[in-house]
Amino acid sequence: MKFSRLPVLALGMFALLAAMWAGLLRLDWKFPELAPSLAQLHGPLMISGFFGTVINIERAVALNQRRYWLAPMLSGIGALVTISGLAPQLGIALLTLGSLGLVIIFGVIVRRYAGRDTLTMAIAALVWLVGNVMWFAEYPLWRVALWWMAFLVLTILGERLELARLMRLDTRAKNLYVVSAALLLAGLVLNLSAGWILPSDWVELSARVAGAGFLAIALWLLRYDIAQKTIKQTGLTRFIAVCLLVGYVWLGIGGALRVVFGVGSGWQGDALLHAVLLGYVFSMIFGHAPIIFPAILNRAIPYTPTFYLHLVLLHVSLVVRVIADLLDLREARMWAGMFNVIAILLFLFATVRAMRLGNPNRIGV
Repeated sequence: MKFSRLPVLALGMFALLAAMWAGLLRLDWKFPELAPSLAQLHGPLMISGFFGTVINIERAVALNQRRYWLAPMLSGIGALVTISGLAPQLGIALLTLGSLGLVIIFGVIVRRYAGRDTLTMAIAALVWLVGNVMWFAEYPLWRVALWWMAFLVLTILGERLELARLMRLDTRAKNLYVVSAALLLAGLVLNLSAGWILPSDWVELSARVAGAGFLAIALWLLRYDIAQKTIKQTGLTRFIAVCLLVGYVWLGIGGALRVVFGVGSGWQGDALLHAVLLGYVFSMIFGHAPIIFPAILNRAIPYTPTFYLHLVLLHVSLVVRVIADLLDLREARMWAGMFNVIAILLFLFATVRAMRLGNPNRIGV
């Protein structure tokens, strides 16, 4: 195992734990706050602190040069500074520099191979950077969140294309892909323009257009992703396919809810966000972890059917949470959120346990 990578990964994991604690505080669990204004940092820590750092690490590993590790270091340290509350703007600035680092990394990657997959992920990195700049400029977090969500949706879309590069998509599939991604990007452009070039009330329209983009991408993935074929296999391959397909359904649900509710008022916003960020993004993480972590840490993750425990718990609790959000059922929402956290903790435990059983001299399953 390459222990030199562990401190950077540990920063991302710490951001994840802090984000989950903050999430429980936002759901009215009466726990110690631990850090100033921690509850308000749930989204930023989860997306820029955890997801951003891990994605930066993944790409730094792929390029295999030390200088590219500066990007995940910046985002990881930025998350730590943000959690401390000692210098909030410095933390945001470091996270923004981390996202700039990812844009630079993908600039290098695109110069080497300018495919549909790498261009999609490069655009995703640019979307993350714009979102962080908006956060630094003190745009409302509910507005910035749309950019952060798009960053993750487009990154995963690009990764699916990267992993399925050998699939031969026909012209119709390629055109539908472009239209779906363009619809999401159009929503982002409207979001940024509202109150500046366009009237401020166009923010609602931007949310609905972006939601239509999420829905279109979900339908495209359900139709064309290789998971529809690998679901017929067994073992780890089938588990990954289940994670992917269920995640695509949640992305579609999140997109449809955003088309209906726009920005979302009250707890509707919680349903809109977590249908995508928990249902789609974490489902992708559960499925891709046996591939990504071995590449980062050079240690295999043997598959075990117990992986389904955290997957099922996540999605069952998320169903309850979304229903509770839409019906404003406070206690049901609180407990559903708690079980969301427990599912993620079970995933971390299962992953570490599997790595301990894996062969450190071999990557893969």
